[in-house]
Amino acid sequence: MAEPNQKSKLLYRCAVIARALPAVGMAARCQNREVALRADLAMPRPIQATIHTDALRHNLRRLRAAAPGACLWAVVKANAYGHGIERVYEGLRGADGFALLDLAEAERVRALGWRGPILLLEGVFEPRDLELCSRLGLWHAVHGDEQIDWLAMHKTHAPHHVFLKLNSGMNRLGFAPERFRAAHARLSALPQVGEISLMTHFSDADGDKGIAGQWAVFQRVTDGLPGERSVCNSAATLRHAQDAAVRADWVRPGIAAYGGSPDFPTHDAVHWGLRPTMTLTSKLIASGALQTGDSVGYGSTFTAAQPMRVGVVACGYADGYPRHAPTGTPVLVDGVRTRLLGRVSMDMLTVDLDPVPQAGPGSAVTLWGQGLPIDEVAHAAGTIGYELMCALAPRVPVVVEA
Repeated sequence: MAEPNQKSKLLYRCAVIARALPAVGMAARCQNREVALRADLAMPRPIQATIHTDALRHNLRRLRAAAPGACLWAVVKANAYGHGIERVYEGLRGADGFALLDLAEAERVRALGWRGPILLLEGVFEPRDLELCSRLGLWHAVHGDEQIDWLAMHKTHAPHHVFLKLNSGMNRLGFAPERFRAAHARLSALPQVGEISLMTHFSDADGDKGIAGQWAVFQRVTDGLPGERSVCNSAATLRHAQDAAVRADWVRPGIAAYGGSPDFPTHDAVHWGLRPTMTLTSKLIASGALQTGDSVGYGSTFTAAQPMRVGVVACGYADGYPRHAPTGTPVLVDGVRTRLLGRVSMDMLTVDLDPVPQAGPGSAVTLWGQGLPIDEVAHAAGTIGYELMCALAPRVPVVVEA
């Protein structure tokens, strides 16, 4: 417990801070021994994510070329794969529609001025969601009996456009093949339903197994049923959409729109003609020397086999960089490829500076993006580029490059 005079000094210091902070857009409140600060400005660290609008436009053009004649959904679920819906809108507004998960995301897209189709990929989650679907003019997937029951009870002046989902083998969402036509018949009988489109999702479009089995199931079950079709994700769009029947009426690429290869490491983004849409950069904030036998970081997971120079980067797992990334994960320092050393900390990571002898505090660091494909970083860390994009932390300042 602080003595009265100590407590007075603490409160006085807090009051001085609180008076000074509004000048830089911050507020402070002091109570007893606690100081509560709320920052309205970005963290004063050199880390930054850049969203590349031209790359988004380029990737859309590339995907349209892969599926000529098909309409294209821009998939912006998970806050546009971590990029931010508002930040990518300008680059993706050339799509024919936006596909996403929840109503809050749909409201954000409408608020940006979009008046075209918006598709809820998992449909509604409770009956009252249908009211907002009616108000915002949302299309929505139907993958279960409950969703049909809710539609039957819904009062609407405008019939809904639904996407009836078939479980063709992924065994995640959708009606089983033997139940699909009955679900279609139920929807067709409802005055609340206008158009019924048909969809499924491929589990192995990115691999050797391919789409043949699921595609055969989809063709058999939907044969003769009216309505537009949508079956292609990123991998199917790039690898299988040469077949006009497969690309069908709508393709819905996700990761490819953001410059990630859906079948890495079999093919990289360059192979598919895709460009990175997010670059995560920082700077060295310290450098030093290790002697033979010196270790780096928590757990001493890296030990120097010989004298070497190392640098400390202002980036850690609290910024979204994967903590499980091992020694050897690629990093660029001053444009030169080098490697991560030791365990990633909350706010910092260490890199090998031997390949970059001129580097020191202030040197530019690229964690992923332009010059260093996100797929390579993710692969080294035992994950996928999707996860790295989506994990970008709110505390990282983001700028949008036209």
